[in-house]
Amino acid sequence: MPNFSKQSKKKLSQTHMELQEVFNEVIKHFDCIIVTGYRTKEEQDDHYVSGRSKVKYPNSKHNTSPSLAVDAAPYPINWNDRERFNLFAGYVLGIAASRGIRLRWGGDWNRDTEVKDNKFDDLLHFELVI
Repeated sequence: MPNFSKQSKKKLSQTHMELQEVFNEVIKHFDCIIVTGYRTKEEQDDHYVSGRSKVKYPNSKHNTSPSLAVDAAPYPINWNDRERFNLFAGYVLGIAASRGIRLRWGGDWNRDTEVKDNKFDDLLHFELVI
């Protein structure tokens, strides 16, 4: 059975309890890595300037403590395998829904299940819908 590395556990611990609940179940069945939990001002500004985020600090859900967003990826990461990211997202969203936890994924911001209408893809991003 897969399990999180110490680094992934640390990053996940920075997130809201509902995100922890979802990803602690996901890892039991789908090997993955937690890339980001909470982001500092400097980290968020870097993501914004580099184009990896569309929002400045403190407007990202990564900027709250605990973080209302998490960046996670199937492991090992293959940045060119969009289909695997989509499969992983479906799995994560299914686990969340089965627990009554509403998530939005960065591959389908408007949550209409149409991924081709997305104007900005952030395939690692999952955030709580509150």
